Amino acid sequence: MIGKLTGRIDYKGSDHVMIDVRGVGYIVHVSERTLASLPPVGEVVALYTDLLVREDLMQLFGFTSLVEKEWHRLLMGVQGIGAKASLAILGTLGPEGVSRAIALGDQAAIKAAKGIGPKTAQRVVIELKDKAPAVMAMAGSLGETLEAEAEAVVEPAEPAPARPARSAKKPSGSAAAQSDALSALTNLGYAPSEAAAAVAEVAGELPEADAQSLIRAALRKLAPKG
Repeated sequence: MIGKLTGRIDYKGSDHVMIDVRGVGYIVHVSERTLASLPPVGEVVALYTDLLVREDLMQLFGFTSLVEKEWHRLLMGVQGIGAKASLAILGTLGPEGVSRAIALGDQAAIKAAKGIGPKTAQRVVIELKDKAPAVMAMAGSLGETLEAEAEAVVEPAEPAPARPARSAKKPSGSAAAQSDALSALTNLGYAPSEAAAAVAEVAGELPEADAQSLIRAALRKLAPKG
């Protein structure tokens, strides 16, 4: 299993890139969002990958984070969702957007992806709603350091243009705050799916909020009405 690739981008297609890893070119299929986030041709890149093997086909799919890769794996397990549909959903919403949409049961957001009909969107939400809390927690606990790793692993090209040093990316503050809030609410006894939906809703309303603010707002959402 090929779990990660680090190399230089040889070229970019409409839905894939070729990455040169020490003289071997790997074609890696990616979502539109991931493709847009990659550096220019000739630059170093690192991607987490998932290898799809069939009788007559082998394809690599690339992701900029383990959270994106995990959602791809889960989406592929839903009836009617193949690799193309999964990348369409991730390309439209991004991994955090997928977490929020599924936690909130927002079928319309899933259906906004190209090629996704209402019945398929409904299956995605129903089958994966209980998975959202774990993936949201994963998002808060993982750092995004692929870019820094890539610079360290790949030898400079000859000749190598001078470039300013790049610092490692820090975990998303929003994702970390959501993870902390989710953990706190589940520790208080709320069901994971119920807590995830509340956290996702208030995170959408308060995108810059810290964990404590999210917890307070989510508790107000979860409070009995009447």
